[in-house]
Amino acid sequence: MSPALRIGATGFGLIAVCYGFARFAFGLFLPQIDAELGLGPSLSGVISGGSFAGYCLAIIGSAALTERVGPRAVATFAALVAAVGMAGIALAPSAGILAVAVIVAGSSTGLASPPMAAAVAAAVRPARQDATNTTINAGTSVGVAISGPIALALAGQWRLAFAAFAAVAIILAITTTFALPASRGPERDRGFPPLTGLVLRLVAAAVLMGAASTALWSFGGQLVSQSLHWGPTGTGILWSGIGAGGIAGAWAGSLVARFGHDTVHRAFLALMASSILAVGTGLTTAVLALFGGAIFGAAYVMLTGVYLIWGIRALPDRPATGLMIAFLTIAIGQTAGAPVFGVVMETLGPDVAVASFAGLALVAGLFQSRHAPAKATA
Repeated sequence: MSPALRIGATGFGLIAVCYGFARFAFGLFLPQIDAELGLGPSLSGVISGGSFAGYCLAIIGSAALTERVGPRAVATFAALVAAVGMAGIALAPSAGILAVAVIVAGSSTGLASPPMAAAVAAAVRPARQDATNTTINAGTSVGVAISGPIALALAGQWRLAFAAFAAVAIILAITTTFALPASRGPERDRGFPPLTGLVLRLVAAAVLMGAASTALWSFGGQLVSQSLHWGPTGTGILWSGIGAGGIAGAWAGSLVARFGHDTVHRAFLALMASSILAVGTGLTTAVLALFGGAIFGAAYVMLTGVYLIWGIRALPDRPATGLMIAFLTIAIGQTAGAPVFGVVMETLGPDVAVASFAGLALVAGLFQSRHAPAKATA
């Protein structure tokens, strides 16, 4: 098996489990978990805030650790953290212990991505690196798409579902010890990265895109509930559609190679803006909302792949750190965007909030990566 295929398949599975199961599946099972353990809105807020803080700390620590001990150890650790967190969710006897377990499981997402970028840079030939990285990144979509039907099929068996997820994570931990390289970056690659114009433009674009995405990631269920009167089943179907559409993000590297980074960036920002309008406006229909959800999934994962490539090209000798900057700033944009969207929605109405955040996606296209080198180096 070629390094690109071996590392790509392993990373795809790791990202699917860490993001799709360990992080996003909790929201799908939340009604059943709340009914059994009585979380309440205050503790749910603590869990959400803790998950973000855990993600940010984990991705920063993962990038630094990958440069010191190599991708194999950090990726294996990410899978083990996901397994421990999800096992904790499955066995949690109380709301407090559940909260800790959810935060631990969610932090695995921050741990997982940087070592995969470093593994690709170390072992995959340069011509295949962008395609391999974006294929790995698309694992999120498969995890989300699979978790939706599982949530619907096992509505009353959330403990069983998370126990099964934990078992899959353990299998992936074993797989990473054989599939990934152990090489680490040279000593000169450590320390704070230079804030070049290319890096600063990446930060600005990623923050704006992350903020815009909260229109659907955070409020999509509420918007279709108000406009279409959908319950949990309809929202679950919408979520599965978002996940299925996101599989298209696997082709981000190929599209960037064919049409250019900035062209793909602007095109999928326009699609994200259109999808937010399709799902979120009060004039939407069931067909338009589901179609818009699939387009949103494709645009979001494609854009995370675009920023992944941008970050790695901006710091070609430090791929783990380049990816960390891209994904951390997306998360910061999401954290800032969600409360702002809520305030605008409450004060000016959902249509104004939706239109404003669709506009944010278009503004992100003003920032370009035209000075990026043609390819990342191994």
